[in-house]
Amino acid sequence: MVTILTGKETDLGNMTVCRFIPHRDVRAVGPFVFFDHMGPARFAAGDGIDVAPHPHIGLATVTYLFDGAILHHDSLANHLEIRPGDLNWMNAGRGIVHSERETPEVRQSDHSLHGLQLWVALPEDAEDSDPDFYHIPRDDLPLIDEAGLHMRLIAGTAFGKTAPVPVKSKLFYLDVHMDEGAQLLLPGENQQAALYVIEGRLRVDGIPHDPFAFIYVAPEEIPDIVAETPCRVMLLGGMPLGHRHIWWNFVASDKARIEQAKEDWLRGRFDPVPGEDDVIPLPGPR
Repeated sequence: MVTILTGKETDLGNMTVCRFIPHRDVRAVGPFVFFDHMGPARFAAGDGIDVAPHPHIGLATVTYLFDGAILHHDSLANHLEIRPGDLNWMNAGRGIVHSERETPEVRQSDHSLHGLQLWVALPEDAEDSDPDFYHIPRDDLPLIDEAGLHMRLIAGTAFGKTAPVPVKSKLFYLDVHMDEGAQLLLPGENQQAALYVIEGRLRVDGIPHDPFAFIYVAPEEIPDIVAETPCRVMLLGGMPLGHRHIWWNFVASDKARIEQAKEDWLRGRFDPVPGEDDVIPLPGPR
Protein backbone atom coordinates (compact mmCIF):
# COMPACT_ATOMS: atom_id res chain seq x y z
CA MET A 1 0.00 0.00 0.00
CA VAL A 2 0.97 3.63 -0.49
CA THR A 3 0.43 6.39 2.07
CA ILE A 4 -1.50 9.58 1.33
CA LEU A 5 -0.22 12.54 3.32
CA THR A 6 -2.36 15.54 4.25
CA GLY A 7 -0.54 18.84 4.15
CA LYS A 8 -0.62 21.49 6.87
CA GLU A 9 -1.62 24.89 5.51
CA THR A 10 -0.22 28.16 6.80
CA ASP A 11 -1.86 31.43 5.81
CA LEU A 12 0.84 34.07 5.36
CA GLY A 13 -1.73 36.79 4.69
CA ASN A 14 -1.11 37.18 0.98
CA MET A 15 -0.16 33.57 0.21
CA THR A 16 -0.88 30.08 1.51
CA VAL A 17 1.94 27.59 2.04
CA CYS A 18 1.12 23.90 2.47
CA ARG A 19 3.73 21.66 4.15
CA PHE A 20 3.65 17.90 3.51
CA ILE A 21 6.87 16.73 5.10
CA PRO A 22 8.00 16.37 7.77
CA HIS A 23 4.74 14.55 8.61
CA ARG A 24 3.83 12.46 11.65
CA ASP A 25 3.53 9.38 9.41
CA VAL A 26 6.45 10.11 7.04
CA ARG A 27 9.35 12.16 8.35
CA ALA A 28 11.31 12.13 5.08
CA VAL A 29 11.31 10.77 1.53
CA GLY A 30 14.83 9.54 0.89
CA PRO A 31 17.07 12.51 1.78
CA PHE A 32 14.19 14.99 1.28
CA VAL A 33 13.18 16.19 4.76
CA PHE A 34 10.93 19.14 3.88
CA PHE A 35 8.32 19.79 1.17
CA ASP A 36 6.50 23.11 0.94
CA HIS A 37 3.97 24.03 -1.76
CA MET A 38 3.81 27.83 -2.21
CA GLY A 39 0.60 29.23 -3.65
CA PRO A 40 -0.74 29.46 -6.23
CA ALA A 41 -1.04 33.10 -5.22
CA ARG A 42 -2.02 36.31 -6.97
CA PHE A 43 -0.52 39.59 -5.74
CA ALA A 44 -1.70 43.14 -6.38
CA ALA A 45 0.81 45.74 -7.54
CA GLY A 46 3.11 46.71 -4.67
CA ASP A 47 2.52 43.42 -2.87
CA GLY A 48 4.42 40.13 -3.00
CA ILE A 49 6.94 38.05 -1.09
CA ASP A 50 9.61 39.77 0.97
CA VAL A 51 11.51 37.25 3.11
CA ALA A 52 14.41 38.93 4.92
CA PRO A 53 17.79 37.22 5.34
CA HIS A 54 17.66 34.02 7.40
CA PRO A 55 20.16 31.21 8.03
CA HIS A 56 20.36 27.51 7.14
CA ILE A 57 22.69 24.67 8.14
CA GLY A 58 22.97 20.99 7.25
CA LEU A 59 20.75 20.98 4.16
CA ALA A 60 20.32 22.03 0.55
CA THR A 61 17.35 24.23 -0.31
CA VAL A 62 15.78 23.33 -3.66
CA THR A 63 13.47 25.95 -5.19
CA TYR A 64 11.44 25.22 -8.34
CA LEU A 65 8.71 27.48 -9.73
CA PHE A 66 5.68 26.89 -11.95
CA ASP A 67 4.72 30.56 -12.19
CA GLY A 68 6.20 33.90 -11.16
CA ALA A 69 9.75 34.78 -10.10
CA ILE A 70 11.79 34.96 -6.89
CA LEU A 71 14.87 37.10 -6.38
CA HIS A 72 17.50 35.02 -4.54
CA HIS A 73 20.31 36.79 -2.67
CA ASP A 74 22.76 34.98 -0.38
CA SER A 75 25.84 35.43 1.79
CA LEU A 76 28.04 34.05 -1.02
CA ALA A 77 26.98 37.16 -3.02
CA ASN A 78 24.79 35.22 -5.45
CA HIS A 79 22.02 37.58 -6.59
CA LEU A 80 19.68 36.37 -9.34
CA GLU A 81 16.10 35.72 -10.31
CA ILE A 82 14.56 32.23 -10.28
CA ARG A 83 12.04 31.68 -13.07
CA PRO A 84 9.70 28.76 -13.87
CA GLY A 85 11.56 25.57 -14.71
CA ASP A 86 14.92 26.78 -13.35
CA LEU A 87 16.65 24.90 -10.54
CA ASN A 88 17.91 26.90 -7.57
CA TRP A 89 20.05 24.61 -5.37
CA MET A 90 21.73 26.11 -2.30
CA ASN A 91 23.98 23.87 -0.19
CA ALA A 92 24.00 25.36 3.30
CA GLY A 93 26.68 23.08 4.71
CA ARG A 94 28.07 24.65 7.89
CA GLY A 95 26.00 27.77 7.31
CA ILE A 96 24.57 30.16 4.74
CA VAL A 97 22.16 33.12 4.82
CA HIS A 98 19.75 34.17 2.06
CA SER A 99 16.78 36.38 1.33
CA GLU A 100 13.83 35.68 -0.97
CA ARG A 101 12.15 38.70 -2.51
CA GLU A 102 10.91 40.04 -5.85
CA THR A 103 12.38 42.63 -8.19
CA PRO A 104 10.84 46.13 -8.31
CA GLU A 105 9.83 45.39 -11.90
CA VAL A 106 7.77 42.36 -10.81
CA ARG A 107 6.18 44.18 -7.88
CA GLN A 108 5.09 47.22 -9.89
CA SER A 109 2.16 45.31 -11.43
CA ASP A 110 -0.21 42.48 -10.56
CA HIS A 111 1.65 39.15 -10.57
CA SER A 112 1.47 35.49 -9.57
CA LEU A 113 3.65 33.04 -7.67
CA HIS A 114 3.42 29.26 -7.59
CA GLY A 115 6.13 26.77 -6.77
CA LEU A 116 7.80 24.32 -4.44
CA GLN A 117 10.62 24.55 -1.95
CA LEU A 118 12.21 21.33 -0.74
CA TRP A 119 15.04 20.66 1.65
CA VAL A 120 17.54 17.85 1.13
CA ALA A 121 19.41 16.74 4.23
CA LEU A 122 23.16 16.45 3.82
CA PRO A 123 25.09 13.29 4.71
CA GLU A 124 26.85 13.50 8.06
CA ASP A 125 30.27 13.97 6.45
CA ALA A 126 28.94 16.96 4.48
CA GLU A 127 26.97 18.75 7.20
CA ASP A 128 29.90 21.02 8.02
CA SER A 129 31.12 21.46 4.44
CA ASP A 130 31.61 24.87 2.88
CA PRO A 131 28.37 26.33 1.50
CA ASP A 132 27.88 26.49 -2.24
CA PHE A 133 25.23 27.47 -4.75
CA TYR A 134 24.01 26.35 -8.17
CA HIS A 135 21.48 27.89 -10.54
CA ILE A 136 20.59 25.79 -13.58
CA PRO A 137 18.33 27.35 -16.26
CA ARG A 138 15.45 25.14 -17.35
CA ASP A 139 16.92 24.59 -20.82
CA ASP A 140 20.05 23.05 -19.27
CA LEU A 141 18.14 20.37 -17.34
CA PRO A 142 17.96 16.93 -19.00
CA LEU A 143 14.74 15.94 -20.78
CA ILE A 144 13.40 12.40 -20.96
CA ASP A 145 10.61 11.50 -23.39
CA GLU A 146 9.21 7.99 -23.58
CA ALA A 147 5.80 6.31 -23.96
CA GLY A 148 3.63 9.33 -23.17
CA LEU A 149 5.97 10.67 -20.48
CA HIS A 150 7.68 14.05 -20.87
CA MET A 151 10.07 14.54 -17.97
CA ARG A 152 12.54 17.19 -16.87
CA LEU A 153 15.20 15.85 -14.48
CA ILE A 154 15.68 18.56 -11.88
CA ALA A 155 18.24 16.84 -9.67
CA GLY A 156 19.94 13.50 -9.15
CA THR A 157 19.87 10.47 -11.43
CA ALA A 158 16.90 8.73 -13.06
CA PHE A 159 16.04 6.84 -16.25
CA GLY A 160 19.65 6.83 -17.44
CA LYS A 161 20.18 10.60 -17.08
CA THR A 162 22.00 12.71 -14.47
CA ALA A 163 21.17 16.36 -13.74
CA PRO A 164 23.97 18.99 -13.74
CA VAL A 165 23.97 19.86 -10.02
CA PRO A 166 26.42 17.66 -8.05
CA VAL A 167 24.40 16.10 -5.25
CA LYS A 168 25.83 14.55 -2.11
CA SER A 169 23.51 11.53 -1.79
CA LYS A 170 21.48 9.16 -3.95
CA LEU A 171 18.29 10.94 -5.02
CA PHE A 172 15.98 11.85 -7.89
CA TYR A 173 13.65 14.80 -8.49
CA LEU A 174 11.63 15.19 -11.69
CA ASP A 175 8.90 17.33 -13.23
CA VAL A 176 6.74 14.80 -15.13
CA HIS A 177 4.08 15.58 -17.72
CA MET A 178 1.96 12.52 -18.52
CA ASP A 179 -0.30 11.99 -21.52
CA GLU A 180 -3.69 10.44 -20.81
CA GLY A 181 -3.21 6.70 -20.25
CA ALA A 182 0.57 6.94 -19.80
CA GLN A 183 2.13 4.69 -17.16
CA LEU A 184 4.95 5.76 -14.86
CA LEU A 185 7.49 3.37 -13.36
CA LEU A 186 9.54 4.57 -10.40
CA PRO A 187 13.29 4.96 -10.98
CA GLY A 188 15.75 2.84 -9.02
CA GLU A 189 15.28 0.05 -6.53
CA ASN A 190 14.96 0.06 -2.74
CA GLN A 191 14.46 3.82 -2.71
CA GLN A 192 11.72 5.77 -1.00
CA ALA A 193 9.59 7.83 -3.39
CA ALA A 194 6.73 10.33 -3.48
CA LEU A 195 4.39 11.66 -6.13
CA TYR A 196 2.82 15.10 -5.91
CA VAL A 197 0.02 15.92 -8.34
CA ILE A 198 0.16 19.46 -9.75
CA GLU A 199 -2.42 19.23 -12.54
CA GLY A 200 -4.85 16.62 -13.81
CA ARG A 201 -5.86 13.29 -12.29
CA LEU A 202 -3.49 10.44 -11.48
CA ARG A 203 -4.49 6.86 -10.62
CA VAL A 204 -2.29 4.96 -8.20
CA ASP A 205 -3.27 1.31 -7.69
CA GLY A 206 -6.65 2.14 -9.20
CA ILE A 207 -7.40 5.03 -6.84
CA PRO A 208 -7.75 8.51 -8.43
CA HIS A 209 -5.85 11.49 -7.01
CA ASP A 210 -6.49 15.13 -7.88
CA PRO A 211 -4.27 18.18 -7.33
CA PHE A 212 -2.70 18.54 -4.71
CA ALA A 213 -2.32 14.97 -3.50
CA PHE A 214 0.95 13.81 -1.92
CA ILE A 215 1.48 10.08 -2.28
CA TYR A 216 4.33 8.34 -0.42
CA VAL A 217 5.66 5.04 -1.78
CA ALA A 218 7.72 2.78 0.50
CA PRO A 219 10.80 1.07 -1.00
CA GLU A 220 9.16 -2.36 -1.18
CA GLU A 221 6.11 -1.11 -3.10
CA ILE A 222 5.71 -1.27 -6.91
CA PRO A 223 2.53 0.75 -7.49
CA ASP A 224 0.54 0.93 -10.71
CA ILE A 225 0.74 4.62 -11.70
CA VAL A 226 -1.40 5.74 -14.64
CA ALA A 227 -2.57 9.16 -15.88
CA GLU A 228 -6.38 9.17 -15.94
CA THR A 229 -6.20 12.56 -17.69
CA PRO A 230 -3.23 14.55 -18.99
CA CYS A 231 -1.45 15.46 -15.79
CA ARG A 232 1.64 16.98 -14.27
CA VAL A 233 3.32 15.22 -11.35
CA MET A 234 6.43 15.92 -9.30
CA LEU A 235 8.41 12.75 -8.60
CA LEU A 236 11.03 12.66 -5.86
CA GLY A 237 12.89 10.21 -3.67
CA GLY A 238 16.11 8.42 -2.95
CA MET A 239 17.99 6.60 -0.23
CA PRO A 240 17.29 7.75 3.34
CA LEU A 241 20.15 9.22 5.36
CA GLY A 242 18.90 8.33 8.83
CA HIS A 243 17.23 10.48 11.46
CA ARG A 244 17.62 14.23 11.27
CA HIS A 245 16.70 16.89 13.83
CA ILE A 246 14.89 19.90 12.38
CA TRP A 247 14.44 23.20 14.20
CA TRP A 248 13.42 26.35 12.34
CA ASN A 249 15.77 26.52 9.33
CA PHE A 250 18.36 24.17 10.76
CA VAL A 251 18.83 20.46 9.99
CA ALA A 252 21.41 18.26 11.69
CA SER A 253 22.15 14.71 12.75
CA ASP A 254 23.30 16.04 16.14
CA LYS A 255 21.12 18.33 18.29
CA ALA A 256 24.24 20.07 19.58
CA ARG A 257 24.91 21.39 16.10
CA ILE A 258 21.49 23.03 16.05
CA GLU A 259 22.07 24.59 19.47
CA GLN A 260 25.34 26.03 18.18
CA ALA A 261 23.58 27.43 15.10
CA LYS A 262 20.98 29.11 17.32
CA GLU A 263 23.72 30.80 19.32
CA ASP A 264 25.63 31.77 16.18
CA TRP A 265 22.57 33.43 14.62
CA LEU A 266 21.68 35.20 17.85
CA ARG A 267 25.24 36.53 18.18
CA GLY A 268 25.57 37.57 14.52
CA ARG A 269 28.26 35.04 13.63
CA PHE A 270 26.82 33.99 10.27
CA ASP A 271 28.17 35.73 7.17
CA PRO A 272 25.68 38.46 6.12
CA VAL A 273 23.89 38.91 2.81
CA PRO A 274 25.76 41.83 1.16
CA GLY A 275 23.86 45.10 1.39
CA GLU A 276 20.96 43.71 3.45
CA ASP A 277 20.72 44.71 7.10
CA ASP A 278 17.24 43.45 8.00
CA VAL A 279 17.21 39.85 9.24
CA ILE A 280 14.63 37.42 10.61
CA PRO A 281 15.30 37.08 14.36
CA LEU A 282 15.74 33.74 16.08
CA PRO A 283 12.26 32.45 17.04
CA GLY A 284 11.19 32.04 20.64
CA PRO A 285 12.16 33.73 23.90
CA ARG A 286 15.65 35.17 24.21
